Amino acid sequence: MFQSFSEPSHPEQGPPRLAALRQVMADEGLDGFIIPRADAHQGEYVAPRDDRLSWLTGFTGSAGFCVALAESAGIFVDGRYRVQVRSQVADVFTPVDWPETTLGAWIAKQVPAGSVIGFDPWLMTLDQLRDLKKQVGDIELRRVSNLVDRIWDDQPKPPAAPAFVQPVSLTGKAHGEKITRLAQTLEPATAAVLTLPDSICWLLNIRGNDVPRTPFLHAFAVLHDSGEVTLFVDEQKVANLGDHLGSNVRVAPVDTFLSVIASLNGPVLIDPASCPVIVADTLETARIELIEARDPCALPKASKTDVELDGARAAHLRDGAAMARFLGWLDSQPAGSLTEIDVVTRLEQERAETGQLRDISFDTIAGAGEHGAIVHYRVTESSNRKVEHGLLLVDSGGQYVDGTTDITRTVAIGQPRDEERRAFTLVLKGMIAMSRVRWPKGLAGRDLDALARVALWEHGMDYGHGTGHGVGSYLSVHEGPQRLARTGTVPLAPGMILSNEPGFYKPGAFGIRIENLLVVQEAPALPDQTVPDMLCFETLTFAPIDTSLVDTELLTRVERDWLNAYHADVQSRIGPLVDRDVASWLTRVCAPI
Repeated sequence: MFQSFSEPSHPEQGPPRLAALRQVMADEGLDGFIIPRADAHQGEYVAPRDDRLSWLTGFTGSAGFCVALAESAGIFVDGRYRVQVRSQVADVFTPVDWPETTLGAWIAKQVPAGSVIGFDPWLMTLDQLRDLKKQVGDIELRRVSNLVDRIWDDQPKPPAAPAFVQPVSLTGKAHGEKITRLAQTLEPATAAVLTLPDSICWLLNIRGNDVPRTPFLHAFAVLHDSGEVTLFVDEQKVANLGDHLGSNVRVAPVDTFLSVIASLNGPVLIDPASCPVIVADTLETARIELIEARDPCALPKASKTDVELDGARAAHLRDGAAMARFLGWLDSQPAGSLTEIDVVTRLEQERAETGQLRDISFDTIAGAGEHGAIVHYRVTESSNRKVEHGLLLVDSGGQYVDGTTDITRTVAIGQPRDEERRAFTLVLKGMIAMSRVRWPKGLAGRDLDALARVALWEHGMDYGHGTGHGVGSYLSVHEGPQRLARTGTVPLAPGMILSNEPGFYKPGAFGIRIENLLVVQEAPALPDQTVPDMLCFETLTFAPIDTSLVDTELLTRVERDWLNAYHADVQSRIGPLVDRDVASWLTRVCAPI
């Protein structure tokens, strides 16, 4: 099993650890200290050594931060984690709704002018620091070495897993070709500093195991306009790559990163959204001209090659067969006979039996009843509950060498109630609307996000997360810069993979989410089309949607036709990949409504 069910949160340890941190703050002359979830690479998943937020507070979500002050401590979380955080932290930490309340605004209200707030310049980006400065006024923001590290006596060592090659047969482009092409785009910069692991792994056609669930290698890099790359990494981690990197990639010790970039001839490109403050500080101290722009790997990585898209399709069919076996098994189990852990275990077993599962793409969410309303719920031995009559939300995914998957299905255990069927159908209408949309080239995710919400809005309902995130190619299940959300400003382009996952959550009762992955493609021209270039989505995910939860009277004819056509596709694509009993079950649950 990749997933464990041990209790990762220990709220009782929060108060003494916070007290120890406050003592170090006082010794340093600080009135506060900022503890982000992120590491120096701004990753969603962090190595155990970098899991400072969880160690201090007990909160295990994938996004958030804490501000420890002398008399109070705020822990900032977004809409996905507002139920979870209250069950994981001691009362010495006050949950703060973010981004509704910003970090700077909260600090400015909590401490007087002239106060000093410390932060680790490796863990805050240039954009984050600038935004914070605008809001705190006369409060000083001081760079300090990490205070949590000073009190964390048994802090784990840095990850040291070896890297491995992601071959051209799976990427579609040699890394030498990528380096040459991107180097030509740097002008007027002479070099670009890369700090994001997915950018570096994508550029060099390598993967690693430095963090769970995501095949990342922790490293820094500099892309030079000469067509060369300097890779800053522990040499032992890349020793087994042989001659893969080639003569255009020079490996240097990671502890030389700052001194080497200080010797670059400018201008140097940095991405302020992901560049650590200490990198910008180092370049500015060396009086090197900076050019601020998006990471040059971001958009090329997001727009998958034909080979990567073929791999994604194959991975989703393989994953779809595992899901069909799992859902068929689940359908045969009496209410009350399973626990959430049983559900997670069986689903991972079905994926493992493909023989090609490298990891799960995130900890499986299996929320029964009220646990379904916790958007990123993770079952533990202490929270494990029986799957009784009601709704079960299962959000899961797999990491395969040819693709990364992410799928959510909400199923009825027993006879669903009218309230549940109504909410499910409204969510389904939004999911169908996004799946069917055609749009003019140039629009971004923020222009489409409302399509998935309109049916809910009409009934006074909504969900507190984006409609969709980008997905990598055997990389992160949450990949930028593309997204279907109000914050999605990057124009959608062919080859981008995104999730489509509207939902509805009734705290204390149930949660609903339906999720497929989609890929952006050129839309076929219509006979009377006047817009020259239009895009649409191709669906990658194939697994049945529980029609017992569908109130057909709330669906239009077009929506019913889409659902029936989708289920016909599920049956034709997945049926041949499963045994006779599962295929027979698919025939039944994919029957037209």
